[in-house]
Amino acid sequence: MNTTTKYAATALAAALGVTVLAGCGDDGSTGSGASKGTGSKTVTLVSHDSFNVSDKVLKAFTKETGYTVEILKSGDAGAALNQEILTKASPRGDVFFGVDNTLLSRALDNGLFTAYEAKGLDTVAADTQTDGKKRVTPVDTGDICVNYDKKYFADKKLAPPKTFDDLLKPAYKNLLVTENAAGSSPGLGFLLGTIADRGEDGYEAYWKKLKANGVKVVDGWEQAYNEEFSGSAGGKKANADRPLVVSYASSPPVEVLYADPQPKEAPTGVATGTCFRQTEYAGLLTGAKNEAGGKALLDFMISKTFQEDMPLNMFVNPVVKDATLPELFTKFGEKIDTPPTVAPEKITANREQWIQSWQSLVLK
Repeated sequence: MNTTTKYAATALAAALGVTVLAGCGDDGSTGSGASKGTGSKTVTLVSHDSFNVSDKVLKAFTKETGYTVEILKSGDAGAALNQEILTKASPRGDVFFGVDNTLLSRALDNGLFTAYEAKGLDTVAADTQTDGKKRVTPVDTGDICVNYDKKYFADKKLAPPKTFDDLLKPAYKNLLVTENAAGSSPGLGFLLGTIADRGEDGYEAYWKKLKANGVKVVDGWEQAYNEEFSGSAGGKKANADRPLVVSYASSPPVEVLYADPQPKEAPTGVATGTCFRQTEYAGLLTGAKNEAGGKALLDFMISKTFQEDMPLNMFVNPVVKDATLPELFTKFGEKIDTPPTVAPEKITANREQWIQSWQSLVLK
């Protein structure tokens, strides 16, 4: 999800810069920047680098609406949001996608979005609709969870951990690697998961115990998952020695998808009691040049066509209640029914203080 999603998609998809992903003929667009003029047939979507969608789906949008979609990618979720805030007086596009619940209040407080109730919003899960003013539209969810190396635990005849409590047990000493909460989306999500689980009065004591139990902190997901985690394809090549890693509930299907040959069982599992849910949103940018096209794109992003395309392109879950997941997800993934989360406004009010506290406890 974030920032951010998400997560595994960052390492698997996306290039920097402007990319035209669907065409509908020569409409006089300049091919970069925001759509020109109210009659423009180009609608520009600004996003983080992890955004990915099938060409056929964008062509379906063009056929349905007449609008061509242009994608402007702007780094990770935090960097992309910062750029939009800095340029909000003259927005670079019409729709912004990729702000998640860890950063949502910041976007709303800066007046980044114009309220719009997307068509089909009644089909979207109610628990993802956190903005009562409809300034943003929920698009996907992703669960940050501890993943484990099945082979390691089978060889050791040791049951893998299931909960935050389990991670403190001596049996799991020196086994977990996580990301820096100050600069990594999954690292921050894991910290927020411990706050949701232990409360504001208990998370510091939890992290003191986790540090004493040998948790290792690295800069980001790529290093943690592909260099330190023994269960990933990259970790195996690197002779990694940590069989527990903070990643995503969608990581096991990814391991299967990119394996050659594909295994009958995912080599990694998910500790389902260690998850934190991220929700990603899209919104109509205030001052958008092509407001009509932006609204049409928001409608489309919660259509079944778009929602059912997301899982294998961004490794996230749809928010539309009757969207069908691909077999890869249902067979190899984990469904997290009620993961803990923290209200966006509470995250905004406390995020920096929580991160500073975490740094003083864990990194010093």
